[in-house]
Amino acid sequence: MPEVILPDGNKLDVPAGATVADVAAKIGPRLAKAAIAGKIDGEIVDLRRPVPAGSKVEILTATADNPDSLYVIRHSAAHVMAEAICTLFPQTKLVYGPPVENGFYYDIDLDRPLTPEDFDAIEKKMAEIIKEDRPFTRYEMPREQAMERLRREGNRYKIDNAERAEGDLSFYVTGSEPGKYFEDLCRGPHLPSTGRIGAFKVMQVSGAYYRGDQNETQLQRVYGTAWPSKKDLDQYLHQLEEARKRDHRKIGTELNLFLIDPLVGSGLVLWKPKGAIVRSKLEEFLRGELVRNGYQLVYTPHIGKLGLYRTSGHFPYYKDSQFPPLYEHKTEELLNLLWEAVRSRPDDGPIGDRERAILDELQQSAPAVYQALTAATEGCCRKADTIKAIERQLDTADGYLLKPMNCPHHVRIFASEPRSYRDLPVRLAEFGTVYRYEQSGELSGMTRVRGFTQDDAHLFCRPDQLLDEIGGCVDLTRKVLETLALKDYRVRIGLRDPASDKYVGSDENWRLAEDAVRTAVRNSGMTFTEEQGEAAFYGPKIDFVVKDCIGREWQLGTVQVDYNLPQRFDLSYIGSDNAAHRPVMIHRAPFGSLERFVAILIEHFAGAFPLWLSPVQVVVASVSEKSAEYAEAVGRRLTAAGLRVEVDTTAEKIGPKKHAARKQKVPYILVVGEQEAAAGTVNVNDRTGRNLGTEPLEALVTRCLQEVEARTIQE
Repeated sequence: MPEVILPDGNKLDVPAGATVADVAAKIGPRLAKAAIAGKIDGEIVDLRRPVPAGSKVEILTATADNPDSLYVIRHSAAHVMAEAICTLFPQTKLVYGPPVENGFYYDIDLDRPLTPEDFDAIEKKMAEIIKEDRPFTRYEMPREQAMERLRREGNRYKIDNAERAEGDLSFYVTGSEPGKYFEDLCRGPHLPSTGRIGAFKVMQVSGAYYRGDQNETQLQRVYGTAWPSKKDLDQYLHQLEEARKRDHRKIGTELNLFLIDPLVGSGLVLWKPKGAIVRSKLEEFLRGELVRNGYQLVYTPHIGKLGLYRTSGHFPYYKDSQFPPLYEHKTEELLNLLWEAVRSRPDDGPIGDRERAILDELQQSAPAVYQALTAATEGCCRKADTIKAIERQLDTADGYLLKPMNCPHHVRIFASEPRSYRDLPVRLAEFGTVYRYEQSGELSGMTRVRGFTQDDAHLFCRPDQLLDEIGGCVDLTRKVLETLALKDYRVRIGLRDPASDKYVGSDENWRLAEDAVRTAVRNSGMTFTEEQGEAAFYGPKIDFVVKDCIGREWQLGTVQVDYNLPQRFDLSYIGSDNAAHRPVMIHRAPFGSLERFVAILIEHFAGAFPLWLSPVQVVVASVSEKSAEYAEAVGRRLTAAGLRVEVDTTAEKIGPKKHAARKQKVPYILVVGEQEAAAGTVNVNDRTGRNLGTEPLEALVTRCLQEVEARTIQE
């Protein structure tokens, strides 16, 4: 009898032709009842999918913490929403409707604009379909027969989707038989029936060009969300409402922290004085930790020669997300274009039309360079030789690039002097600004920008030091997160996807790096997950995925192991055997981007920063003109102690003064009247509106300094 492998490694005998549903039933009746879909060798499938002998099988149930389960629920909800829209508006042409993070959408072509006023009718129709609990029925058609059918139906979008697919085509019916109920071209998978969807809501509608092409038809994109239960949906909607209240763009404006000015440019952050205080205090905190842990601080320019990034692999790997190169002369641009064209040529393949066109232009604009190239490659058009000839020319005439990464600059600092095995590890750190040309539609406040500063460091060590150095980076990242009350996090190890060609370096280097990362995380005692395809292009990484106070996840600190850049730059140190050896490199950034990290902190704390980070730590408010002089004296004493203070001696009443300070999220509001002036005390209020009582001024100073020193987080 055939057998399948379960997630715990146990094997289960199943009859030939058994489906995922049969596997669930054999495990137990409760699981069979709860099952909504399955996974066969990592692929999400319907319950009706047959299981091959020897395959790994996992049963999915409707849980809000399983992304695969949510994927199936939301995919099915998208189909139900499509049926509802087509029923209400029969002229609708469907395009496609995938699940996405936190929900799903369906693109439609409809001559009538949908508005939020239509959502109630759509939801009612969806509820009817779900109540009927119709089965999702899959059937396949031979490709040509299916294409003929789609052409008869006349929906060009579905024809286009089908032409992009391979092999026979599949359709899903929300009912028991084709031709009687709504059906749609779809690969699946889907729930067993519409009644298993749970809770749902239509969220919004926006415009979207077909295939993202601005020259194409503008469609309507209808968004929705779906969850296993109403409780899950309500929790998500509450999280959305909290996120709106905590939006760092809104709070950042209210608290005067930062500005994105259209005249300066989209995605370029201007840190205002109060925001600069938050940033500088974070930098000061981390800088102190770096010095204690043996790091050396460096500074590097915001720009570098293209040759630097060609060697590192960042150019042209990141070309699509980089600002265009800067060229002083046309020759430099043509040489770089030629270099890219040759690299894309098959090994030892013939010269392509693109190369010939560039060479012709180079011959006209820089005949001496053209002659040098042709002389160097005369009688030979081998790719490797041609690239070397071009690179020799680029050594003297090259373009520049706004820095996309700090690591190549740090590599050159390491390589600038001889290194002995006794000198290692070398730990270089920088708050370095880098630039990425993000698309305008992807920009968002400070979380997605075009210029940002990384708390970057690169460690160069011997192989026998690698585990300890990774462990030190992990410990530093944990300390940073926990100091800022970001204690709810999970660890993800990003590995190379063997099927992808985006990675550089040998299989052996990748094996060594991945083994080191796994071992270091195990040694730290942390639990972790592994995800293929999440590695950097040069090496595996450890990501800290942090959950904020309203349950959203953010990828923050990262530690990456790299055997490849040292090889690409031919780095070495002299070992105890007096021979040259290759160091291993570690990239690490506990904050990641300071812009993004501060945005997350703004939302995590809802602008109410702990005392040590607050731009204004104390407001002193006088009750009347008679206590104004004492209020000024209190302000001077607090300032002399190193606290950031504002004094309010305006004629406004004390209630509005306190309200204004609370709106600015100031931790402590000190009210002083004639009585406090006579006694040398202050009446202490906090930003939540609580009165903490009256205490001597010096006692308050001591308490505040202790709170700052300890970096206390008020619960």
